Amino acid sequence: MPTAPRSYDPSLGNKFIFVTGGVMSGLGKGITAASTGRLLSNAGFDVTAVKIDPYLNVDAGTMNPFQHGEVYVLKDGGEVDLDLGNYERFLDIDMTSDHNVTTGKVYQHVIEKERAGDYLGKTVQIIPHISDDIKRRIREAAEGHDVCIVEIGGTVGDIESMPFLEAIRQFVHEQDPDDFLLTHVTLVPYSKNGEQKTKPTQHSVKELRSIGLQPDILVGRCSDRLYPETREKIALFCDVPIEAVFSNPDAEDIYFVPLMIEEEGLDEYVMDQLGLTERAIPKPERENRWRDIVTRDSEHEVEIALVGKYAMEDAYLSVYEALKHAGLEHRADVNVQWVDSDEMGPKHETRLKDADGIIVPGGFGSRGTEGKIDAIRYARENNVPYLGLCLGFQLAVVEYARNIVGLEMAHSSEFDTDTPYPVIDLLPEQYDIDDMGGTMRLGTYETTIQPGTLAAELYDDECIERHRHRYEVNPEYIAQLEDAGLCFSGRVDNRMEVLELPEHPYFVGTQFHPEFRSRPGRASPPFLGLIDAVLDRDDTTEMEVTR
Repeated sequence: MPTAPRSYDPSLGNKFIFVTGGVMSGLGKGITAASTGRLLSNAGFDVTAVKIDPYLNVDAGTMNPFQHGEVYVLKDGGEVDLDLGNYERFLDIDMTSDHNVTTGKVYQHVIEKERAGDYLGKTVQIIPHISDDIKRRIREAAEGHDVCIVEIGGTVGDIESMPFLEAIRQFVHEQDPDDFLLTHVTLVPYSKNGEQKTKPTQHSVKELRSIGLQPDILVGRCSDRLYPETREKIALFCDVPIEAVFSNPDAEDIYFVPLMIEEEGLDEYVMDQLGLTERAIPKPERENRWRDIVTRDSEHEVEIALVGKYAMEDAYLSVYEALKHAGLEHRADVNVQWVDSDEMGPKHETRLKDADGIIVPGGFGSRGTEGKIDAIRYARENNVPYLGLCLGFQLAVVEYARNIVGLEMAHSSEFDTDTPYPVIDLLPEQYDIDDMGGTMRLGTYETTIQPGTLAAELYDDECIERHRHRYEVNPEYIAQLEDAGLCFSGRVDNRMEVLELPEHPYFVGTQFHPEFRSRPGRASPPFLGLIDAVLDRDDTTEMEVTR
C-alpha cells in the first residue's frame, strides 16, 4: 500500500528471493514470502512474485476445492492457486497467469515445441530443456521489477519438485551473488518436555544440500519464537550465520505476520544481503499504512452466515478475506459462521436466525442448491442484508422467479435441464466447448452501472471485476423479472452483472467475484456495503429496543 507508485530501477537489475519449504506442506511459506515482499515494498522497492506449483495440472481450474482450496482468478483470467491471492493482497498488485508456473504448463510448452520441430532434432530432456523453460518463465515474470520472490510449492524431497529445484541450482551460478537469496522455511516442533526440536530442520537442510542448494536464510515455523539456544543450534548444524536464523511464530491473523518478521529484522537482513540497504527508504519515512490498518481497535462485532457446501475456509478464502477487509474499514470484527447448504431443509430459519448478514458464494454442482435458495428467500423475506456472488447471484434470480414472479419450477439449466423456466442458462459461446480447463468466461470485464441505484452508490458509474462462470441470466426472462421488481443495476451489453432489490435494506448479487480484488485498506465495495448495512440494521434494532 504505497503512498505513491513505485517504478522499476534499471540500475538495480533483478533481485531474486527463492522460498522453499521443508518437513511438511502447509507451513506458511507463502505468507512468509508475501510478508517479506510487503516489507520490501514499504521500503520503496517494486516487488513481484512467482508461485511454482509442481502438480501436472496446467492450472488450478479443474481442481476440487476439497483438495486444493479455492480457485483464485487473476485479471487475465488465469485460474491459479490460492497463494497467488495472498501475494496480490499483501503486495497490493495485480498479477497474471505468467506468475504461476506449473509442471503441466512447462511440459505442455516443451512438448508443443518438440512436436513443432523447434529443437532441430535434439533429444529433449529434463535438463536442459525443462529447466531452461522454468528459468525463462521466472525471468520473464521478474522483468521490470526490482525484486522477484519465487515460492516453490510442496516440500523439498518431493519428486515433483526436483526439476524446479534443479532450475534454482542453475540460477545460483547464473546470478551475481548479491542478486540471489534462498530462504528455507521449516518446522520446529516441540517435544513433550517443551524442548524446541531442530532435527527436522537439520534433515530438511541436508536434503536441500544433497541437490546442490545451500540456504542463505532459515525461517523456523513454531508456535512461539525460537529460543536463543535453538537458533544457535540451527545455525551450527545447518551452516548459516546465527543472524540468518529467524522465527515465524503462530499469529492471531496472517496480516500480523509482516509486523512480526519486521520485529525479527528479516527484511533488513534481506536488503543487506541483496545490496539494497542504501537504496531503501529510511525506516522512519517508510509506508506504515499496513500496520495502521491491521492493528485498528474494533468497535463492533457482526455475525455473517456463509452458506455453501464446502466445510473448509480455504474453499472460500477470498470471501473470508474480503469480509475481514470490510470489517477493518468499519472497525468491526466479522465472525463468519459456516452454514452447510446441504443440510438446511426445514431447519434453515434456525440455522440463520443469529446471522446479521448472509452470503451465498460462488460454486459449481447441484449439491446444496436448494439449501442456498432457502437462505436467499430467508434473507429477502426477513430484510437480512444479503450478498450473492456468482452462483449466489444466479440463485437469487431463481428464487425471485419462483416466489415473486410465479414461475414455480424455475431453475438454472445447469442443475435442471428439464426446467420449463430456465431463468439461468448456458452462455451462448459455451455451447460448442468440450474441454473443461480454461474455457469459462474468465477474467476482468467492465460493467456499466445504472445511475441512482445502490450499485451506483457502491461503484459509481462503472466497475471492473473478475469473472468465472459458464451460465448467465437468460435474456428471455429479464423483462418479467424487472416488471416484478428485481433491478438489474449493472450490465455488460445484454449480460446481467449486478442485481438488487430497491425496497430491501441490502440485497445485492454480482455475477462477478468482487472478493478477488479486495485488499486490506482497499476493501471490495459490495462487501463494504454489506457490513455497512449490517451495522445500520444493528443500530436501528438497538434504537427500537431502547424505545
